[in-house]
Amino acid sequence: MSSRRNFLKSSAGLATTLAVGSLAGGQEPAAATLPKVRFGKYELSRLLMGQNQFYGYSHFNTLLSQLMVDWNTPERICQTLLKCQQNGINGFNLSRNDANDPRILSDMELFRSRGGKMHMILVDTGTAPAEVAARRTGAIAMYHHGEVTDVAFRAGKMDEVREYTKKLRQAGVMVGVGTHKPEVVEYIEERGWDLDFYMLCAYNRTRTPEEVRKLLGVMPLPSGEVYLETDPAEAYRVARKTSKTCILFKILAAGRLTASSEMLDKAFADAFVNIKPQDCVMVGMFPRFKDEVKENCDRARRILGANS
Repeated sequence: MSSRRNFLKSSAGLATTLAVGSLAGGQEPAAATLPKVRFGKYELSRLLMGQNQFYGYSHFNTLLSQLMVDWNTPERICQTLLKCQQNGINGFNLSRNDANDPRILSDMELFRSRGGKMHMILVDTGTAPAEVAARRTGAIAMYHHGEVTDVAFRAGKMDEVREYTKKLRQAGVMVGVGTHKPEVVEYIEERGWDLDFYMLCAYNRTRTPEEVRKLLGVMPLPSGEVYLETDPAEAYRVARKTSKTCILFKILAAGRLTASSEMLDKAFADAFVNIKPQDCVMVGMFPRFKDEVKENCDRARRILGANS
């Protein structure tokens, strides 16, 4: 009986080791690299990692958000980021809403203690001095939060956004503005702001209910985020017009375009083919059910190789 118990314990331990090794890539070297673009004095891979799934921002429903929170322990977040690094992704996004959260800071410390060396692009909301947030997180770039930008744009208060970007410049990081509205990029370009990049959503998901009703005649239920199939083409058109680097995010409509490999292939191809060679795509990944990191990196390599 004792031998049987020992065998079962050993088997369980081996299974756990294999499961963790599979997710994190174990000690295997990086299988391949990804094409990169110049980003100031840095180089960024053209595919970057989003962070919404780590802390439960699914932009889908509360059940999925909770599943993401429950599954993404500090160890799994670290493993996912290491898997990204092993597959050629060298940059990821972190929300400054979380920059003072001990859990977030400890997650980043764990990642770096395991050999994590990815560039961080930090969302900025102005809750603390920019230089403090940059120093705490090691961010190479910071940008004004897209939700806040869009509210300011509707309210005619873009001067406040511009003043804050000046503070970011003083923090010694690459400076950007986030938005879900292509017209915001056009507005800033016309006025020649001192920026390095835009964080631009492929979908205009911050339309007001009044704007949605004007377009569709009704407000879809449940009320909230609306993703229209015509949105990406407009975002990509505006990204091509500016000489600044654009990082396109939510190209998968917050997971709504993940039902098949063909659907994923099309969304990735539409993005990479229709933006500038110096632009990047940022995708959140949740490798709970399959190896999304490797699949997406392979997909990006295939598409970018075919169009290089």
